Amino acid sequence: MRWALVKVSLAVTAMVVIAFAVPLGLVIKEMARDRAFSNADRQAAAIGPTLSITADRDPLERAVGSTQAGAAGRMAVHIPASGEPGALPVEIGTRRAARADLHTTTASTTEVPGGWVLLQPTAISSGQIALVEVFIPDGEVSKGVTTAWLVLAAVAFALVLGSLAVADRLGARMVRPAQRLAGAAHELGEGKLGARVPEEGPPELRSAAIAFNAMADQVVQLLANERELAADLSHRLRTPLTVLRLNAASLGEGPAADQTRAAVEQLEREVDTIIRTAREAKPQTTAVGPGAGCDASEVVRERMDFWSALAEDEGRKVRVAGVDRPVRIPVARPDLAAALDALLGNVFRHTPEGTAFSVDVHNGDDAVIVLVSDAGHGISDPEAAMARGNSGGRDGSTGLGLDIVRRVAESTGGDVRIGSSVLGGTEVRIWLGLDPHGIGPRERRRGHRGTERRRSRVSVRAR
Repeated sequence: MRWALVKVSLAVTAMVVIAFAVPLGLVIKEMARDRAFSNADRQAAAIGPTLSITADRDPLERAVGSTQAGAAGRMAVHIPASGEPGALPVEIGTRRAARADLHTTTASTTEVPGGWVLLQPTAISSGQIALVEVFIPDGEVSKGVTTAWLVLAAVAFALVLGSLAVADRLGARMVRPAQRLAGAAHELGEGKLGARVPEEGPPELRSAAIAFNAMADQVVQLLANERELAADLSHRLRTPLTVLRLNAASLGEGPAADQTRAAVEQLEREVDTIIRTAREAKPQTTAVGPGAGCDASEVVRERMDFWSALAEDEGRKVRVAGVDRPVRIPVARPDLAAALDALLGNVFRHTPEGTAFSVDVHNGDDAVIVLVSDAGHGISDPEAAMARGNSGGRDGSTGLGLDIVRRVAESTGGDVRIGSSVLGGTEVRIWLGLDPHGIGPRERRRGHRGTERRRSRVSVRAR
């Protein structure tokens, strides 16, 4: 593209220069010719007063010699013979014109070898017509033309070079963003997901750069979503694995029991490996569009029916509150079930047998709070536990369970808090907003402070 612009600029500038330089050169040549003939005509007219007074040779020779052309030997005067007997024509200077041309009665120019001759008729005192001949050499006719043409050619050449330089800079300004765009596309194709293009250059290339960056961001987000989905699905396998582990622990002793427990432990390790491998720093946004809501009370009752059987086997006391009435929330049913399974699975995994736990649902005007509490040993560093990939001190945890819960809450404009429960252990409080579309991204980013301000305006009642 760059060389194409240079070639186009060269062609256009060359045509413009030719269109102006050639006529201008011809005009310069014609002006030099007119200047030479005008000068000769003035010198011929300078002899007129002398011829009107006298036709004698001596005065005329002195008059001719006083002119520039006469002093250079380029002027001649031709006086015809008078009508007196024995009179002869008078010629002063060197004749270069043909004799046939000496009978003209009007001013004229004639080409002769080595130049041109100007013939100027002039009336003399005897009533006859004398001819003043001025020779104009070819060098006089073309005097200064070569220099003017050289200057004109130099100016034209400079204009062409200047246009090429400007076209090259403009081409580089257009090509450089295009090259960066192509390079970034190659890098993205090679798997370098951080490749981006500076949004600069002509408006069209800026638009292309903006579109490319948006596409690259979308590709990164899609890949992150795939990793998150793999990690979430793998984490959901922990629920049946927890059941298998608890059942395997009650098998007693023997080779078959040991093999079963070893298989369950190996399966848990493989699932943990999948979770750690698929885990990626960028979170996935949970869809909360139309049709994605569910009844939180129904989901809590369903999941507690499942976990209550295991709790009974381990001697755990279970309490459920606030699920006697429907509570609609803008969260997909599988997402809420996954979040509850992640929290309840952590209770079974990280607390001793016989530890009590409870699930409470509180319904407010514009928010729903789900509390999962246990009577275990608690979490020493809640902030570290909420950090993605950090187990918060819980051995064997990938830290993804709390991240699943956090993303579900943030998808509604809410958040997750970890604190101390009334049972003496850990309390995970999930704040679910009922109007996620009315909460802007800036308010979501304010985190807990924005959430606390919203909570101060919400009257939450226990169901």
